[in-house]
Amino acid sequence: MMHVQGNTIDFDTARLKLDQSAKNAGARRKVAKRGSQFEAVQQQLLHSLQTTLEVDQVLNLFHKGLQELLQVDALEYRHNAEPAVVQVGQPAVHRCSYRISHAGNYLGELQFSRQQRFAENELLAIETLLGTLLFPLRNALMYREALRNALNDSLTGTSNRLALNQNLERDIRQSHRSQQPLSLLVLDIDHFKQVNDRFGHAYGDAALKAVVNCVTESLRSVDGLYRLGGEEFVVLLNSTTLDAARMVAERIRKSVENMQFELDGQPIPLTVSIGLSTLHAEDDANSLINRGDQLMYDAKRQGRNRVRVES
Repeated sequence: MMHVQGNTIDFDTARLKLDQSAKNAGARRKVAKRGSQFEAVQQQLLHSLQTTLEVDQVLNLFHKGLQELLQVDALEYRHNAEPAVVQVGQPAVHRCSYRISHAGNYLGELQFSRQQRFAENELLAIETLLGTLLFPLRNALMYREALRNALNDSLTGTSNRLALNQNLERDIRQSHRSQQPLSLLVLDIDHFKQVNDRFGHAYGDAALKAVVNCVTESLRSVDGLYRLGGEEFVVLLNSTTLDAARMVAERIRKSVENMQFELDGQPIPLTVSIGLSTLHAEDDANSLINRGDQLMYDAKRQGRNRVRVES
């Protein structure tokens, strides 16, 4: 039968535990195989956890320390703002869990598991060692959030041009190595300036977000949507042939055309013009984007609300 022990640990509480050496001395002696083992693991963690700003690496290092001291089989980390669960090791039957916070800020939830039930003195050891984790974990989460903000468009929530440059160069290298197709859509909202001029930029922003939501619903989870600037966007389609990408482009075009968008109760028709390019052997990121951009302008010249595909 699985046994789970749950606790909430706050940074200030953990710091107090670190300082209460006299109180913890008995627990340390019971846990450690040698008298100095707890202190050695604690010092090792204090040093090693400061060497990285990657959340996964911080948690791996912390698990390694617990494994050495307490034979903890697995560590599982969850955070409301993170879609993925970080898991280190193989989960076991007996578990203890902690909700971690610092100064009122939620830092996530940790669960430790192993084959043997955790004794009280072992839980005290874990809680004491959590004091070495909290600052590095908080810093890693702040670093991840800073990277996310640097790569995201604050208005629409899509990735930005910097993220596109990084991901497209990576995907082109991978496509050349694996000989898998790579396609790219450049799309622009038709007559968008008229929306801004007629209704103002606040309503124009609402129109941008509506189009982004519509496009996102037409894509797979593995596809990437990026804002180049203004009302122009790029869709990156990995492992997608020209014919398959044409179907995606038409699906996006029809979805936007059929979208029910209103401003102050007044229906506003929105459409997009799309240019589709696919990766050639001689392509780099700039040539692939530029070709899609030119095809998009061809679509506008031919009447808008259409897809232009390279021949």
